[in-house]
Amino acid sequence: MTTIRLTNTKTRTKEDFVPIDPTNVRMYVCGPTVYDRAHLGNARPVIVFDVLFRLLRHVYGADHVTYVRNFTDVDDKINAEAQRRKGLGDPRSLEELIRERTEETIRWYHEDMDALGALRPTEEPRATEWIGAMITMTQDLIDKGHAYEKAGHVLFRVRSYTGYGKLSGRSVDDMIAGARVEVAPFKEDPMDFVLWKPSTDDLPGWDSPWGRGRPGWHIECSAMSRELLGESFDIHGGGIDLQFPHHENEIAQSMCAHPEGGFAKVWMHNEMLQVEGKKMSKSLGNFFTVRDLLDKEIPGDVIRFVFLSTHYSKPMDWTEEKAKAARNEIARWVGMLAIRHDLLDKPLEDHGLDNEMLEALSDDLNTSLAISRLMRTARFLDNSPEFMSLDDRAQYREECIFIASARLLGFDLLELAKKERARAPVKDLGYFELRLVQERITARETGDFAVLDALKSALVSAGLEVRMSKDAVELKVTPVFDPAKLEALK
Repeated sequence: MTTIRLTNTKTRTKEDFVPIDPTNVRMYVCGPTVYDRAHLGNARPVIVFDVLFRLLRHVYGADHVTYVRNFTDVDDKINAEAQRRKGLGDPRSLEELIRERTEETIRWYHEDMDALGALRPTEEPRATEWIGAMITMTQDLIDKGHAYEKAGHVLFRVRSYTGYGKLSGRSVDDMIAGARVEVAPFKEDPMDFVLWKPSTDDLPGWDSPWGRGRPGWHIECSAMSRELLGESFDIHGGGIDLQFPHHENEIAQSMCAHPEGGFAKVWMHNEMLQVEGKKMSKSLGNFFTVRDLLDKEIPGDVIRFVFLSTHYSKPMDWTEEKAKAARNEIARWVGMLAIRHDLLDKPLEDHGLDNEMLEALSDDLNTSLAISRLMRTARFLDNSPEFMSLDDRAQYREECIFIASARLLGFDLLELAKKERARAPVKDLGYFELRLVQERITARETGDFAVLDALKSALVSAGLEVRMSKDAVELKVTPVFDPAKLEALK
C-alpha cells in the first residue's frame, strides 16, 4: 500500500500517515460562512483538500473515506444582509430572509467549486442543523468547570486547558500581549472566548438553558466534527488564517469536553493567496471571486492548474501570466487526446497511475511536482519519437495512465477532450489533413506551392497548428481555434 506522508502542524514535522481505522479514514475541513460569493482565496483550501480526499480514496478505497466540510450559516454578516433586505421593504420574516440568503449562497458555492473540479464532501453539515449538539457540548463544558455563564453569555475558560497554544506555538500570556481580544465585563480572563451569546428579538436565536441565543463560531466545528466523525479522527484542515484562534479554540473545547478522545490526529494548513504579488484586497482593486474569473472565461481547470502548481504550504500568487500558461498547457493535453477515437469512444481501460506522480502526491501533497510530471509525460505523448516508436497497444496504455493520473489531480481530460472534439470534429481535421496531402502532391508535381501555402495559412488563421513531416501531415487544435473559420474553408 502507498505510504502517505503529511506535514502535521501540531508536531511541525512530516509524518507517515497512519489512520486510526484504515476502513474508516476521517477528515474535517472548515468550510465557508455563507453570506456572499466565494472569493479566490476561499477556493484554495477547497482544491488542496479535494486532492487529499482523492488521494485517500485511491489508497484506502472510496467507501472507506469520510470527508466533512461544514457551512457556517449563523453569522452577523448573514444577519446584516437579511436585515438590509427587510429594511428595503421585504415583508418576509428575518428567518425566511436568512434562509433565502444562505440557500442562495450555498448554491453559488456548489456551482463555483464544481466548476473547479472539486468533489462534493461526504457530509456538508449546516451549523443551524446542529444547534442541539452545540448546546449539549456547552453544558458539558460548564459541568466540567471549563466554561461559565455570565450575563446570558457562556465563555470557555482558556486557562483551564493546559495545552492551549501548542498548535500555534504561543503561550496564553504572549497571545494576550499581541492579540486583539474582546475585553468585556462578563469575562473572567481576556482570552476567554464565547461559546454562546444572547440574541435580541430582531436576530435569529434558539432556546437554551442560558436564555434565547446563538452559538459562538468555534463551538460549531467541535460539535459537528464530534457528531459526524467521533471524538477522535484523522485529519483536520483549513487555511493558515484559522490556526489561531479558531483551531486553537476548537482543540481546547473538544479536548476538555471529551478528554478520552484525541480530537484531530493530524492538522494541516494551507498558506494564503496573493494576486500579482500583493495581498488580495478590495482597496487595492485586486479582489475578485471565483465567479468573476469564470465569467471572464477563465475555465475552472485553469484555475485549478494554477493553484496546484504551488505547494499548499507556500503562499500562492495568482497572476495572469500563470493563468495563460496553464490554459496553453491544458489545451495541449486536451488537443492531443481529442483526435484519439480509441480513447473517447469506449470505456477507458485501467492501467494504473504514473508512479512518479503518485509518489509526488504521497509526499505531503507535492502537487507542483505532480503537475511537472504530467507536463513531462504530455511532451512524451505528443508525438515524441520514443512514443511514436511504440505499437498501438503500448501507446494506448501510456495514454490511459496519463488520463488516470490527471484525474487523480482533479482534471477530467476525457470530458474536456470530448468537448473539444465537439467543437472541432475529428472528421473535419482528417478532411483538411487529406487536402493538405493532396495539395502537397500536386505542388511537388507542378512546382507551384501557392495553393498549398494558402491552405496552410488559412488553417493557421483558423487556430490550427499545421505539422508536416516527410511522411505525415497532422493538424493540432490550439487555444485560439475558431470552428467558424474552419467551416468557411470547406
